[in-house]
Amino acid sequence: MSQGTLVMMHGMTGTSEMMRPLAESLAPDGWSVMCPQAEIEHPTRGGFAWWLRADDPTLPLDEESQGQVGDSIKRILEGLPEGPVIVGGFSQGGAIASALLETGSQDRICGLVLIGTKTVRAESLRDCLPFLKPRPIAWMHGSRDHLVPIEHAREHADIFEDAGWPVTRLEHEKGHMVNLNQIEELKIAVRGMAENSQRYSSR
Repeated sequence: MSQGTLVMMHGMTGTSEMMRPLAESLAPDGWSVMCPQAEIEHPTRGGFAWWLRADDPTLPLDEESQGQVGDSIKRILEGLPEGPVIVGGFSQGGAIASALLETGSQDRICGLVLIGTKTVRAESLRDCLPFLKPRPIAWMHGSRDHLVPIEHAREHADIFEDAGWPVTRLEHEKGHMVNLNQIEELKIAVRGMAENSQRYSSR
C-alpha cells in the first residue's frame, strides 16, 4: 500500500509523460507518482498548458487566464488521490501546485516542490498562509531564467518564508530548467517531506 503520492505537474507545452521521469526520480520509497496532464492545447508550440497568456510572462494574468488557472485547479482536485500528497511542478505546474494550498484539500499536502516557477496569485497566497500549518517547501530556480525572472521566483519563496514556512532554496546559475547538479539535494528535501507526513499521521 502506498504511503502517499507525489503529484508533479508539467510546464507549458509539456505533457504528463515528459514530467514522469523526474517525478519517479524524486519519489520517496513507498510513495506513488501521479503526473496530471493539462487539457489546454498550446496553439503554436504543441504540448499542453494549464493556462494561456500574453507573450510577456512578467505581466500579471488577465481575467481569462486566471479563469483557466481556476479551471485547471478544479481538474487537479477531481483526480487527487486519497491520503497524503506532496505537490509540485515545473514552471506553470509549480504555480498550480502552489495554488492548491488555497483549496479544501490543502490539509493533505505535506510539502511542495517548486521548480522554475512563480506564484500567479500572490495576494491570495499571502492571505491564506497565516491560517495554515507550515509545511516544507523545496524551491529551485536559475538566475539566468529568461521566462520566469529570478526576482519573481524569489518573491514566491519570500511569501512562504514571511509566513514562517521552511524553504530549501536551490538557486543555480542556469536558465529555465531543472538543474540536475542539485537533484540529490532536491531528493533529500522531498524525502524529508515524506518523513514529516508519517510523523503527522502517527499522532
